Amino acid sequence: MSKNLTKRGEDYSKWYNELVVKADLAENSGVRGCMVIKPYGYAIWEKMQAELDKKFKETGHQNAYFPLFIPKSYFSKEASHVDGFAKECAVVTHYRLKTGEDGKTIEVDPDAKLEEELIVRPTSETIIWDTYRGWIQSYRDLPLLINQWANVVRWEMRTRLFLRTAEFLWQEGHTAHATQTEAIAEAEQMMNVYADFAQDFMAIPVVKGVKTANERFAGAVETYCIEALMQDGKALQAGTSHFLGQNFAKAFDVKFANQEGKQEHVWATSWGVSTRLMGALIMTHSDDNGLVLPPNLAPIQVVIVPIYKGDEQLAQISEEANQLVARLRKVGISVKYDNRTTQKPGWKFNEYELKGVPLRVAIGPNDLANGTFEVARRDTLTKETVISIDIVHYIQDTLEKMQQNLFDKAFAFREEHITEVNTFDEFKDVLENKTGFVSAHWDGTPETEEKIKDLTKATIRCIPLDRKEEAGTCVLTGKPSAGRVLFARAY
Repeated sequence: MSKNLTKRGEDYSKWYNELVVKADLAENSGVRGCMVIKPYGYAIWEKMQAELDKKFKETGHQNAYFPLFIPKSYFSKEASHVDGFAKECAVVTHYRLKTGEDGKTIEVDPDAKLEEELIVRPTSETIIWDTYRGWIQSYRDLPLLINQWANVVRWEMRTRLFLRTAEFLWQEGHTAHATQTEAIAEAEQMMNVYADFAQDFMAIPVVKGVKTANERFAGAVETYCIEALMQDGKALQAGTSHFLGQNFAKAFDVKFANQEGKQEHVWATSWGVSTRLMGALIMTHSDDNGLVLPPNLAPIQVVIVPIYKGDEQLAQISEEANQLVARLRKVGISVKYDNRTTQKPGWKFNEYELKGVPLRVAIGPNDLANGTFEVARRDTLTKETVISIDIVHYIQDTLEKMQQNLFDKAFAFREEHITEVNTFDEFKDVLENKTGFVSAHWDGTPETEEKIKDLTKATIRCIPLDRKEEAGTCVLTGKPSAGRVLFARAY
């Protein structure tokens, strides 16, 4: 199997696009801007989903499902929300097709116009808050903690597999609370859930922070985020959690009777991550040989490849391999024995390297005679001969080390690419030559933020939660600043 991947150093964007297709993760579809997620790519997404779903349920949330179509009038109820999404909305205007006069062509039936147009959901706040009005009467109904796994549509003009597609898969949590304090605590908690997932499962270090007013979710009072850094020095927003105040509750008249019997509007949050996490996973760890997957999310953690001449050797090796498969499955390791006779071992080695399988075990006649296995690591591309009696423990231990190693490597890269600057010349120099996060003072105004974006294409990724408050002067205007923020060019 020939990989022929473009090298990252030559053209990072081309390398990424080729890798997604060649590693069998996804492909473009017949619908512009929409992708087909292939079984191997979907298996990784299912592992992400399963882990996140578990975390949501552990924090008291339940899953539900809301309609794909939202009446247009719902959008006009929360003004800043509609402004934020208006340019990306797909609209359904008719409900029937008919055969044209030539008997062959299909056309929209002009008599089947909807009384009110329907929006294909770009996000579900409006329909969910309209529903919550009927679910919430008193303080006893709170908090209401709901999540939905769904697809959404945002009409993107420039698309890229996983990172930006017109339709994508995601989860969106929508919660209602009796007090502002509870709602803020919920929004912060979900940001922390996302950060733990990114770091423990995806092996991606993230910066936790809040967005500026310019970058905030449409209709939110505060947006919490986790920001990651890709190998090309660009940032990627990996997850967001929004404190919505009472904006949606007021827009959709969602009230509850408090303990004194007085009517109050509830306090709200929403939060979500999407299939762009797949893009983050690929771009954080993969190399010029293909995909590199952290063991915690790899659909196949170990692949066993037999090296043999003739059916008799294959039968002997298969007996040994099947025993190893059983031993590994017993301790919860996902393993595949690839005994296809249609492909040579070298071809298989190439394929599993491209697909990022963490460990590859080869068994040949010499291994049978010596009671050994040859184990190759995908992250370091190193091999070791392991004796049979130790193999399960060795594999368990190595998978744990690989998970940590991938995190440590990404963390070291990220730390090397956070640069403090004090002048605008330094700021531009880092963006052009070193890339990564630029830690700089900003005067706190949206005007300065916009100007910097226009001049450099860099946006404020976040105001880090752990930043130290320090007086300084804005990198562009020289006006007073209360602390540094992180700028970067981003996906």
